[in-house]
Amino acid sequence: MDKDKKTKKKPKKKVFSVLINIFSLIVTLVIILIPLSLGVIMVINSPVQNTGNIIPSEIDAIRLLDDGSYMIDVRRGETSQSVGLRLERAGLINNRYFWNILCRLDKEHIKTGTYKIEMPASLLSIHRLLISGREILYSVTIPEGVTLRKTARILDDAGICSYSAFLGAARDPSIINFYGIPNASMEGYLFPDTYFFPSDYPAAGVIRTMLDTFFEKLVNIEPNILNMSQTELNRYIIIASIVEREYRQKDEAALMAGVFFNRLNIGMALQSCATVEYVITEIQGRPHPEVLYNRDLEIRNPYNTYYVPGLPPGPISSPGVTALNAAFNPQRSDYLYFRLIDPSSGKHYFSRTLDDHIRAGLLYLKN
Repeated sequence: MDKDKKTKKKPKKKVFSVLINIFSLIVTLVIILIPLSLGVIMVINSPVQNTGNIIPSEIDAIRLLDDGSYMIDVRRGETSQSVGLRLERAGLINNRYFWNILCRLDKEHIKTGTYKIEMPASLLSIHRLLISGREILYSVTIPEGVTLRKTARILDDAGICSYSAFLGAARDPSIINFYGIPNASMEGYLFPDTYFFPSDYPAAGVIRTMLDTFFEKLVNIEPNILNMSQTELNRYIIIASIVEREYRQKDEAALMAGVFFNRLNIGMALQSCATVEYVITEIQGRPHPEVLYNRDLEIRNPYNTYYVPGLPPGPISSPGVTALNAAFNPQRSDYLYFRLIDPSSGKHYFSRTLDDHIRAGLLYLKN
């Protein structure tokens, strides 16, 4: 009987021993996890004191601004791990592995856009900024009919990109070839519109955005452009750029385009005053003329359509939707001339013969 009693007591000792071991393990884990957790919290909350000694490379799409802050572009379709790697290389976070853990634990994903990181900033604050979608953007409007130089000046004045950087990007052969533009610059291919860019944005990024918008609008106007050769498409863009600088009333744009095509079809010079103004302001660098004189019409330049028959070598302005629609859908007529007869309303008089054109001019002068 004594032996049986002793045997029954053994399981109780084993259970007690197991409980002691579990308790010891829990205490050990708590002792380890509490400092570890505090360490992780300190890491993700501690501001990184980037002194600006690390200069981000262009490939990382992170730029150091004059005020000591940083501008970062989160690209479309980019993973959080890729962003963390770029942040670490730029010295904005100390450890990308903690960044990856934080991104996995958070249900919110980082959002595409351009963000300004004020220094000093912690890993957690940067993460919150990038999931917030609060990117820094500035509105800039590019009017219809402006040239590359005028567009560059508008962007420079708005603080988006510098005048020289924009003109350099607009003549970059790699971008020109990528978009299949058969000219030495992107004159005429940058769509006039209201855009939203961050300050100090790369000029090439501005150019690509405007080019993408241009071709998106163009496909809506004329889906057949995908089957056109570069030379044929360029022909329409040149006409549209001239119409843009000539029309004042929208309902006359297509009729003007028809006049220019009529002239081209019979080998007649376009004789567009807008092309002469382009030569004077954009090629010769002189102020915009209030009046064109005979000496101006005789300027020997391939862009002067009084001097050289046919189309100029390239577009002379950025055409908007109205002018592009007019070029791709010209109004048929037998008109060969048009003349401004009402400067206040922008109304033109269209005529079939030179005599009628001259009479319209005399009537305008008399009025």
